Amino acid sequence: MNIKKELETKVGIANGIYLNNIEIDPLTIKAIMINEVVPSDPLQDFYGIPEADYLKTTIPLLRGAGTDVNSIQDILQKGIYITNAVKTPKTEYTIDKSSIENSLPYLEAELALFPNKKVIMLMGDVAKKAFNMITKKATKKNAIPAVSTYKLRSNEIYYEGIRVMPSYIMTGGNILIEKSKVTMATEDIATMLEIIR
Repeated sequence: MNIKKELETKVGIANGIYLNNIEIDPLTIKAIMINEVVPSDPLQDFYGIPEADYLKTTIPLLRGAGTDVNSIQDILQKGIYITNAVKTPKTEYTIDKSSIENSLPYLEAELALFPNKKVIMLMGDVAKKAFNMITKKATKKNAIPAVSTYKLRSNEIYYEGIRVMPSYIMTGGNILIEKSKVTMATEDIATMLEIIR
């Protein structure tokens, strides 16, 4: 299945929306990691060039969690699909609510493509916010409580039988500055890997 074509068929073609133009078998995916926002240059995204900026921080996190990966193909072969909550590049320092809302139909349809998912990892506050917007639409309440991520990490949160794990952002230059968040994200990824083994 081509993810981009599938989502455009389900949701429609929108100007400025970046979707993952990759072929994968959705049945092989057991975990979805939702990053915050697409980069302004699509080549720097997870499925862009082999040395893409987004992979420069993501691959070390996965390796730190104990899995041997060197490329996005290795990650997919482990049953892990990575996407972005916001499908349009950010134009301001922060991501406004309308950017999340515009991308939501795509993210919701994307999550529904993977029937064997056991874990959804929310990598950062924007991913957490987007996921809550999806669950609130369906159940009238947030799946993820509105408390700090570090307080949520010890709780097991489930939505429709799927483990949902709020964690920390996995892309961008700032990730390397905050060592404690890198450590916690790595621990969270290790837990996800245990669940999908």
